[in-house]
Amino acid sequence: MSIIQEFKEFAMRGNVLDLAIAVIMGAAFGPVVTSLVDGMIMPPIGYLLAGIDFSQLAVTLPTPTGDGVEIKYGLFLNAVITFLITAFAIFLLVKAVNRMRRPAPAAAPPPSEVYLREIRDALVKK
Repeated sequence: MSIIQEFKEFAMRGNVLDLAIAVIMGAAFGPVVTSLVDGMIMPPIGYLLAGIDFSQLAVTLPTPTGDGVEIKYGLFLNAVITFLITAFAIFLLVKAVNRMRRPAPAAAPPPSEVYLREIRDALVKK
């Protein structure tokens, strides 16, 4: 088998294609969640906390040259909140997909079928 044929079989397997689609969808989903957090969730939280803008929170460390070095922990807080929302959204998506994949519960057979089975079983015993 040639290397090209072997690679083609590898690339066309369902798992590889599913993974590629998941990576592309995840990359597209990231900016949506980031804009949701930065533009819609954090402003009301900042408003409730006396107008604090989390993205501007920082600690300035003095340096010998007089220039300060900023540690922007507010950006880290935004990133953590973005991660938690993304993880929760993916959890809900996986839960919905698993629910759709779950087989439907078997319906109870009609009474006539139950009676026919009982008759069949009784005839087999004789």
